[in-house]
Amino acid sequence: MEKEKILADSIVELLGGEENIGSLNHCMTRLRITPKDREQVRLEELKALPGVMGVVQSQNQIQVVLGPGTAAKVTRLIAEQTGIQAGEVQDYKAAVQDKNRTPFKLFLRRLANIFIPLIPAIVAGGMIMGLTNVAIHSFDVNEKSSWIQLLNAISGVVFFYLSVMVGINTAREFGGTPALGALAGGMISFPGIEGIELFGEELVVNRGGLIGVLLAAWFISWLEGKIRRIVPNAVDIIFTPTLSVLVTGFVTYIVLQPVGGWISDGITGVLTGLLDAGQSGLMAIVSGAVLAGTFLPLVMTGLHQGLTPIHLEMLTQTGLDPLYPILGMAGAGQVGAAIAIYIKSKNDTLRNVIKGGLPVGILGIGEPLIYGVTLPLGRPFVTACLGAAVGGAFQAVLGIATVAIGVSGLPMALLVQPGQILMYLLGVVISYGAGFVFTYFFGFNKELDGNYGKSTSQSGMNLPT
Repeated sequence: MEKEKILADSIVELLGGEENIGSLNHCMTRLRITPKDREQVRLEELKALPGVMGVVQSQNQIQVVLGPGTAAKVTRLIAEQTGIQAGEVQDYKAAVQDKNRTPFKLFLRRLANIFIPLIPAIVAGGMIMGLTNVAIHSFDVNEKSSWIQLLNAISGVVFFYLSVMVGINTAREFGGTPALGALAGGMISFPGIEGIELFGEELVVNRGGLIGVLLAAWFISWLEGKIRRIVPNAVDIIFTPTLSVLVTGFVTYIVLQPVGGWISDGITGVLTGLLDAGQSGLMAIVSGAVLAGTFLPLVMTGLHQGLTPIHLEMLTQTGLDPLYPILGMAGAGQVGAAIAIYIKSKNDTLRNVIKGGLPVGILGIGEPLIYGVTLPLGRPFVTACLGAAVGGAFQAVLGIATVAIGVSGLPMALLVQPGQILMYLLGVVISYGAGFVFTYFFGFNKELDGNYGKSTSQSGMNLPT
């Protein structure tokens, strides 16, 4: 912990001191800081600080890439030092002054705020489900045994109540009451609606999936605000929630759930059609290559956040997600590129960054390699994406699919459906190899090696999230 304490103290100093930190938070690999005065931040020194793998500027926010584990520890130390509770990062400038904040980017940011807090629970449930799946099909464990049923129950909890948790986060994001958001989300998955007939059609549990949940929770948040404006304060606690839930219930089952169902069916139908190797092998190859090859640029712009409900909806409708293994190849291409750079490089700083980022990259956490290695160098980022495209095409043409989402890299093998684990791992190796070959022969040279660490633009890109 002493190393993290030194790093935390140095970061605080370079950010302009404790008094210049307005808010802080962290994700899996990044410390996220909103400074009160941007002019006090010594950005170039922060980029060059040992232990910092990269610095990303997003609107008025400074994101310091530290790697998994380290980001959480440093955030906690800074929180203790400053007395600031680590929570949601907010800009001090008004949103209208942010020229980069388009409606689409705001939508993606809201999706991120809704789903990112749920990732630890989804990862836990997915990993336990995957391990149980491996035990049943690889070690011939009786799936009706009490222990297996118990593991299925433990892993299934998060997905059973996911609509409620998404409803809570959606209401919180749109300024509604979280408890009412939970009720709106629960309306989609409540088993009691089964068999109820409206306009000649029976209601279907989970019809609309998470898209329906998002619509219902947004609607109740909007409606609650409208009702609260006209209800007297003395009776607000009684009438506002009651009317909000009652009206939302009818609107959800009559309008929002069917609309969510149509949207979900359309998205799922398009993706399964594109990735159906049996229908068109060429289409699957092209689709897999494009999806995997362009995924890392999507991550950099934040567009990947919109895929989380799509993954979960595919699992809800079909029980399988063929998109997840394809996108997982993006990180594998980065690993192959990093290995090629490590072999060719004579730059000790670059090699040390690769040594720190490579193990977690193999485990599916690619940010240290992206922001610390391939992206600052430029050309290797492109060759890594090409390597990912090769692996993505392989996964698509073989129809590799997962039974849950949660992790990528080698650990994703635990989530792959029975009978496809070895093929998935072969696809990972193919991505490693393609990323290595493209980078070794076309993506890295002595000039890039010598310039690494000297460019003032290294790891300091202004990227929207």
